[in-house]
Parts: sequence; structure tokens; C-alpha cells
Amino acid sequence: MSRVYLVRHGQAGTRKAYDALSELGRRQARLLGEYFVSEGIQFAAACSGELVRQEETADEVKAVYREAGVSFPEIARESGWNEFDLTHVYRALAPRLCVEDPEFAREYHELVAQARAAAEQPEANVNRRWLPCDSKVVEAWTGGQHAYDGETWQAFRERVAGCRFKLEPAERDANIVVFTSATPIGIWTALAMEIHDERALRLAGVLHNASCTVMRLSDGQLRLHSFNAIPHLCEPGLRTYR
Repeated sequence: MSRVYLVRHGQAGTRKAYDALSELGRRQARLLGEYFVSEGIQFAAACSGELVRQEETADEVKAVYREAGVSFPEIARESGWNEFDLTHVYRALAPRLCVEDPEFAREYHELVAQARAAAEQPEANVNRRWLPCDSKVVEAWTGGQHAYDGETWQAFRERVAGCRFKLEPAERDANIVVFTSATPIGIWTALAMEIHDERALRLAGVLHNASCTVMRLSDGQLRLHSFNAIPHLCEPGLRTYR
């Protein structure tokens, strides 16, 4: 039975340029790497999604291992661990929701204006908070009641769930680290708890940046060992959600 360490990426950029780590995000990732090293955790395999923020988190952790003179496996890239494309969800569904729901339209246009004004202000609230119209557009996507030309919620969930059949190494009781995003971790946690619906999003919503969730994996079956751990983020200013 392998131990899988699911790492959420560190804090990312602004809404305009979300797919890259902020300076704080890089620090969070390095602190996680230092914690792993201090705990004597050695990994038999490492995997990352293909998004920049996921890969940069993996690279920071790997750099800490190498600086400490501790071996770290080559990082395999696997698109199955990618987060769903919120930008495309907005592009496809927001215009329709604006027509159907005046309150959504107001919230959405306010979000767009605030994001544009705060494009160079990483710590502005609009860049660091999940807003009501974010929830509404994602609910419309998961509900599947509108025509959508991208990856559906069901297809996304199946993609992420399928990753559990690709991870198990030949050796028993191995440690595997995966660098991914909030919703894939929420989906795996839901699977381990035998939750098979959109409640996985609630689990994703409480995950800290650079947090670590540990599961035991055997023959595709998951057991939750720990969730959303941040012992490496000791100061309040290091703990972020977006």
C-alpha cells in the first residue's frame, strides 16, 4: 500500500495571470520542501500536472531536496492532474448567465472591472478571494444545464479519479508525491470518503496553498490519512487559499 502525498500548488498570481506562482507561493513551496526533508521523507516517485503553477511548486520542492543533498525522483508530467479550466468556463457560460440572472450580471461586470484595475496588485481582494459569481458560474458548469463546449464536470471528475490507476509503483509501501491543484485533491478526498457528487468542491474550497493531503493507495482504493496539513506554514501570513 503506497502513501500518496497530494500537494496543492503554492499561491498563484493575479486573476489576469493566475498560472504562475507568486513570490509568496514560491516561499510556501520551499517551506514544504524543507519540512519534507526535516521529516526524512523520501519519495520513490514524483508527478505533477502540466500547469505552470503546479510545475513550479514541484521544482521548488525538488530544489530544496537537491540543496540538502537528498535524492529526489524525476518529476513525471501528467495532464490528468490539471485543474479544470475556470477561464474557459467563464468564457462559455458567463454571457448566458448574465442574460438569465441580472444579479449575476452585476457581480460579473464588477469582478471584471476590479480584476482589470488590480492586475498589478497581487494582494488585492479580487485576486485573493473566491467571489459569489465564481461560485455561480462553477455551479452552472457542474450542473450541466447549459450547452458547454469544454470539459464537463463529469469528464473532469473521471479524468482525475482515473489517475489513481496510474500511480502505484512496483515496490510496496512507497512514498509518492503529486503536485496538483485544489479540485483534484478535493475529488480524491471525496473518493476516499465515498462521496460521489459536487461536494468534492466544498473540500477543495478549504485547501490552503502548498498544503499536503496524504492518502494510502492500494489497487485503486483510497484511504484518507491526513487532510490539508500545513505544519510548515507557521506564520499566519503564510497561510493563503488563492
